[in-house]
Amino acid sequence: MIRINLLKPEEKDLKETPAIPMPKIRKEKKFPVSYLIFLLLIIVVVALYLMQRNAINKERLLLQEAQEEKNSLQYVTEKLEQLEQQKTTLQRKINLINNLKAQQSIPVRIMDELSEHIPEWVWLIEVKYEEQILEIKGRALSNNLIADYIFNLENSPFFTNVNLISSTQKSERSSQYLEFTLTAQSAIPEATMPPEESAKEERK
Repeated sequence: MIRINLLKPEEKDLKETPAIPMPKIRKEKKFPVSYLIFLLLIIVVVALYLMQRNAINKERLLLQEAQEEKNSLQYVTEKLEQLEQQKTTLQRKINLINNLKAQQSIPVRIMDELSEHIPEWVWLIEVKYEEQILEIKGRALSNNLIADYIFNLENSPFFTNVNLISSTQKSERSSQYLEFTLTAQSAIPEATMPPEESAKEERK
């Protein structure tokens, strides 16, 4: 015999189970080239800075050593300066003494030359000498004798620019004479100090 079940089939409680998530595939990130370049630049800058700092430290050390050496030699330097000043002072005094000694002979030579060239009946009464300029005062019996004296002085290698300044007739008792004044430049070289020593003496 055939049986037919007309009842609804039992509904089974079907619960939806959550779907299992699929694993995400991570993409690998590439390191930017610009970052690498920037990092290299930083390394280079730091290296240069360290090198520069080391160089500066070395220079400072050398400068400090040089300063210490200079301080240790300061006494020697001051002593040398004192000795140099003493040497300069002594040399100036020696030059001044030599100059005075050399000039002592000039008046003697001038008087010898004036006397050697003087004609007869001409007398000298005064001779002044300053800065190689001579002022000669004398007496003569005539103008011709004065002219002869001027001529003799002009032909002397020791005198130049001989000029007659004045000639005045004078009388004394029963005699008459001419009183004259001459100027001349001495060609006898004067001993002079070196220019720097002469300038120092003038400043004193």
